Order: sequence, then structure tokens, then C-alpha cells
Amino acid sequence: MVIMDSDLAPRVVRPTQRILTGQVVRLREGYPREVRIGQPVLVAVVTAASVMGLLVLLVRTLISSGGGGGARRKWKELKQGPEFLVTPLRVRDATGLLYEVELHGHLPQSALHPGDHVQLTLRPQDADLPPKVERIVNLTTAQPLRPRTATVWSHLGPPLLLQAALGLLLLAGVGACSVLTG
Repeated sequence: MVIMDSDLAPRVVRPTQRILTGQVVRLREGYPREVRIGQPVLVAVVTAASVMGLLVLLVRTLISSGGGGGARRKWKELKQGPEFLVTPLRVRDATGLLYEVELHGHLPQSALHPGDHVQLTLRPQDADLPPKVERIVNLTTAQPLRPRTATVWSHLGPPLLLQAALGLLLLAGVGACSVLTG
């Protein structure tokens, strides 16, 4: 049974169940969306990285007069967050209802086509957004798929996170020494 609007077009509904099985009707044009980065997380990482950065700068200054070093990203750039691709996906179930969900991230181009039978594992988002696809099993090709998106940690990057971890270890070491000798 298809629910009809007043203009006799099928109405798209949002699924409430965790697993949705149906046929891909349409992959709409994707658009970018930004990952939100929490201020406390960013402040903690940048502060810890700055401690280690100051130590490295001091050592460089003592060893040589040449500056150099990698380009640092600005606060505004770090705070902005990474973008990821959002692709609205419409799926029709066995009863004929048309559902809209969001696919976050990238999949191989040949992984999903209109007409493919799929089983989607969904996770709710904000009240005004359709559910997000966590996992796809393309039943037509028997291929399990998991879209990948950028995360806060991939945005900050391994060098900054390593520097922050070393900075935390340095602070912990200094703190432990001051407690033991004080």
C-alpha cells in the first residue's frame, strides 16, 4: 500500500525500524555536510600539543639558528571540522512504502545501483533529518558495504594527535616528579 499525497504522488516516509529491507529506487545528488567538533575536545588536544610544540621549539632553537618546521593549521581551520558526502537514498519496501535515508561518506561507484535489493542498518539522527545508514548489505550482489566518513580524529590528523599525546606524557611526567620531590 502506497500512501498518497493530495497531488497523487507517493509520499516519502522516514523509517522507524533499525533494519530496513527493500529495493533502491533512487540515489539522489550528494552534498557536503560538516562534522561538528566540540570545543572542549579541540582545546584539550591543541593545549596538549602546544606543550610538546614549545619543547620542540626550544630544542630547535638551542641546536640551530634555523627555524623551519611544518606549516601549522590555524585555530579557525581546526575548529571548522571536516566535510563528508551526504547522499539521500530512497528505498521501497515489500509493502510498497517509499523511505528516505541518508548515506554518509563514500562507497565504490559500482557498489549500489537503482533496482538493487538491499538490507540497511539504520541509526537515528536529529529529529529533522532522515536516519543514517550504518551498514548496507547489497542482496543483489551479496556484497556487505560500510560507508566511511571523515571523523574528528582524522581531521585533526596523526601528527597533531601524536604531539598532543607526547605533551600529555610530558605534563604527567613533570607532575609526577613534582609530587615525588615536593
